[in-house]
Amino acid sequence: MADMRDKQQHGVDKHRLRRMHRDGMKPPINQPGGAAYQAQENAILDCGWGRLVFGQTFDDPKELVSSLREEGTARRDIAFYVRDPHVLLSHAPQEIFLDPSHTYRLDLATYRSDPRRPRGYFIRRMSSEQDANEVNRIYQSRGMVQVHPGFFWSNRDNRALTYFVAEDETTGAIIGTVTGVHNRRAFNDPENGSSLWCLAVDPQATQPGIGEALVRRLAEHFQARECAFMDLSVMHDNDKAIALYDKLGFYRVPYFAVKRKNEINEKLFTGTDDDYDHLNPYARIIVDEARRRGIHAEVTDAPGGFFRLTQGGRTIHCRESLSELTSAIAMSICDDKSVTRRTVEAAGVKVPEQMDADVGDEAIAAFIETHGSIVVKPARGEQGRGIAVGIDNLEDAKTAIAAARQQSDRVLLEACFNGEDLRLIVIDYRLVAAALRRPPHITGDGRSSVRELIEHLSRRRAAATGGESRIPDDAETTRCVKNAGYDMDAVLPKGEWIAVRKTANLHTGGTIHDVTGEVHPTLVQAAIAAARAIEIPVTGIDLMVKDPRQPDYVFIEANERPGLANHEPQPTAERFIDLLFPLSIPFSVRAARNQQQKSRKDE
Repeated sequence: MADMRDKQQHGVDKHRLRRMHRDGMKPPINQPGGAAYQAQENAILDCGWGRLVFGQTFDDPKELVSSLREEGTARRDIAFYVRDPHVLLSHAPQEIFLDPSHTYRLDLATYRSDPRRPRGYFIRRMSSEQDANEVNRIYQSRGMVQVHPGFFWSNRDNRALTYFVAEDETTGAIIGTVTGVHNRRAFNDPENGSSLWCLAVDPQATQPGIGEALVRRLAEHFQARECAFMDLSVMHDNDKAIALYDKLGFYRVPYFAVKRKNEINEKLFTGTDDDYDHLNPYARIIVDEARRRGIHAEVTDAPGGFFRLTQGGRTIHCRESLSELTSAIAMSICDDKSVTRRTVEAAGVKVPEQMDADVGDEAIAAFIETHGSIVVKPARGEQGRGIAVGIDNLEDAKTAIAAARQQSDRVLLEACFNGEDLRLIVIDYRLVAAALRRPPHITGDGRSSVRELIEHLSRRRAAATGGESRIPDDAETTRCVKNAGYDMDAVLPKGEWIAVRKTANLHTGGTIHDVTGEVHPTLVQAAIAAARAIEIPVTGIDLMVKDPRQPDYVFIEANERPGLANHEPQPTAERFIDLLFPLSIPFSVRAARNQQQKSRKDE
């Protein structure tokens, strides 16, 4: 009978706790079952990217402010569960700010797991330093603070921190990650809560539902450990994330987060700047770097990506990475692909065979027969518009030519070089970054149609690039899907993947993979030779290569306005500002660079 009374009392307490959680009230210290817990005072947990400062464990707001002042360099501390943020801010209004985020809670007593399992990937614990490096890669791609890989590894047995990763079943690549905090193990939390942090999905992952699967896995992990709830903090305007949390049963609770005013958090406390907010990522990365150096940046036309930079008596007007330092002649050479080809060929750069599309069907058919497959592209154009790759019959060629004519009256045919698309960023005639660009592809889950998978991938690419990268719903996408043996409404089998475009351009959904440290010297020399032939100080040189570590290549085109934001962590924006404002480079760096240049000349 005593056992029955205990169970009944336990049940009553659980329901009462649940109501108190929903109302944002603090439950009593004595928990169901007779166990009593006293929270650690002034509790702090190091998470690698910064520290979680548990605000409810601080009685004196001055001590909480002092803890935030101990924030490390390039770290983001978060004071969470702050009871009276207005009081806390009054103690250091110039140093701290109220984070514009909402707190959401999932009641683990009522949470029900999804019987459907992930398809094409699985969720597991982080298990190696390589996992840690991959997690940092995802953090970097999402603009998050990175964690030293050694921290992950040294905390692999930390009972307060839990790391899960999503692994692609086919490639073994890490495509998502989430971190959990067990509050009782962190600071003897009397509420026995938990929290979710650092949910991030690789923007180039093709499988749907990765973020939801990670959230569910963490919820099930804490549910199995009898935690009462799982909390998270989400930016107030992150509508897609909030929609996911609503779907899973999370609800708002009145808890707040406070952070320090630092460079990482600057955008959150300086107020809105409509002109800046409307810049695309390619202009924003340059403006951010300029402002970091104290260079004045004036946005002159945000939708077009135009801004003016000023330091001392020097002023330069830019459109993204195109500046006044690029001449009209160089720009016009890049604008006409046939002129570009002749210019770089004269400098010894290898180019594919090319012909004009206005030669008649018989000549086009003969050109296809000679080369097996061809590329159709407008003589003028950008961002991959109107380009079709892998055309191997006259009918598809005529369709592709008609599509290309919508971009340019003149259309070119080129021999197709089977390989991968390599973009090399050359600034001031030096290689700054090199990356393979791959066409977008989808991976089947056995449930979704090809069209649904494409739409999902397109949304993810758009979200990751500020709307710059989307997969067009056009005849070229339909052709690629058809060539793979499917139609748009077919259900793609689990684990099977198909390319939905042949071009690797980022604006049409392509993905980018850094290879700066392994590119062959011959490819670097070809890119620099092409840039010098055009006499362009900032350019993106596109080559088709068998392998970035091998010397085989053919030149495709030169871009006068390459997207520098696509090549992080390489210092593309830094080198661009170095070119425009050399005096903004720290003196020690300039001295070392000058010494290197002198040494090369002496050799």
